[in-house]
Amino acid sequence: MISDKPSSPPGPRVEVITPDFRFVIEVHAGEAPVSSAYFLADVDAGRFNDTSIFRIVNQHNQPASVAARIEVLQMGVRESDPNIPPVISHETTGMTGLRHRRGTVSLPRFAPGAVYHSIFICMRDEPALDEGGARNPDGLGFAAFGSVVTGFADLQRLFAANALSVEYPSSPTRLLAVRRVGRSEA
Repeated sequence: MISDKPSSPPGPRVEVITPDFRFVIEVHAGEAPVSSAYFLADVDAGRFNDTSIFRIVNQHNQPASVAARIEVLQMGVRESDPNIPPVISHETTGMTGLRHRRGTVSLPRFAPGAVYHSIFICMRDEPALDEGGARNPDGLGFAAFGSVVTGFADLQRLFAANALSVEYPSSPTRLLAVRRVGRSEA
């Protein structure tokens, strides 16, 4: 659906199941091997099962001081300690050729490589999240590794229903299961 992904064979697919809808992520393992492996290891270990879409960043719930406002949905494990250590090498969009476009899936982080069993989905094109973008002071951006290939309309409905909400809703959307699927199941 989304990224400026270089031409390559389709990657692994992951289905995310909520009580009300499902969506499928295609993982661009050829372009972003480190970030993709990290995400797929979490999926295979069941780390996303019984977590939630816990953060909805919209135009109304970001401080006025934020120079680069974004629109994303974040899900998985919520981490609040900005001092967690790096656990993987940071793959910039300059390295991968991927960009933060509408439907792109990426790894949240505190410092480069300090990721924490969570993902976010861009609800619109977000160049501020790419390498050289203004969202992070270090200019390294975030590690894009996938794109939503089915079910994005349901994510848009969830986002629109929370267009004026707080960043961390009191009733997050539960993730019942997050699992790999074959191409015929997607």
